[in-house]
Amino acid sequence: MLNYHHLRYFWLVAHEGNLTRAAKKCHIAQSALSMQIDALEVYFGQPLFERTGRTLVLTEAGYVALDYADAIFAAGEELQGTMDALNMPAQRVLRVGALATLSRNFQITFLQPLLSTDEHRVSIRSGGLDVLIHQLEHYALDVVLTDVVPPLQHHERLTVHTIAQQSVSVIGHPDQWPAPADVDLLLRTESLVVPARPSSIRADFDAYVERLGIVPRIVAEVDDMAMLRLVARAHRGLAILPPIVVKDELENGVLVEVAQLPGLQETFYALTVPRRYAHPMIAVLLDG
Repeated sequence: MLNYHHLRYFWLVAHEGNLTRAAKKCHIAQSALSMQIDALEVYFGQPLFERTGRTLVLTEAGYVALDYADAIFAAGEELQGTMDALNMPAQRVLRVGALATLSRNFQITFLQPLLSTDEHRVSIRSGGLDVLIHQLEHYALDVVLTDVVPPLQHHERLTVHTIAQQSVSVIGHPDQWPAPADVDLLLRTESLVVPARPSSIRADFDAYVERLGIVPRIVAEVDDMAMLRLVARAHRGLAILPPIVVKDELENGVLVEVAQLPGLQETFYALTVPRRYAHPMIAVLLDG
């Protein structure tokens, strides 16, 4: 029978590409780890590695074994994540990761079907995209909400769902801007608060003003939508942001939409990984 301890040691060594690093990660002696790999090669009847200096290179059989090992241990992590969720009291919790800079208003709008009922529980964690994707890929999260397309190296495992698009507008105070105004003139003459780089909104905004030959007068750059909302309220100039960020302020008249930026949109994504037992509310949210 296949020894899964040996297989896991092989899996770790294959991903590290080096016995010394893998041994440190496993907290065992390098010689003991080498013996585990040798035992697995004897069991399979063929070598899994070729040694090139200090580097271990997978043989053809090694690549086949690694493909299976990846699937086996990913399934194990998925099982653990699913069981952890099932062990939560009362209901199965939907574990949501949200990019730390993502609009809170958008998050609330997306999760409204869950928040408007007592039948479901939701756990929301904020963080950087790399950390959230790592947690998603290791089944510690069910879905990640972001307005940033994930790096290419993650695309093979992730499913990227486009869930909403929001126009980007010029927002100001009603006493100064009682009526809509020409957007190009505003960008040439008024002081602006804008999202900080490397947000997609900022990249599109920079490209837009460059095409028009405009050098905007930027007085503040903010990398967090919650803070951008507060700065927009406090600043007497204009702010560049999606209206959903200041939804409440627009509805109660504290702020007004002075103009829309043609062709500029913020796109929101939900990231998932394929699972045998996906949380049933994910489909409801994505279809909503």
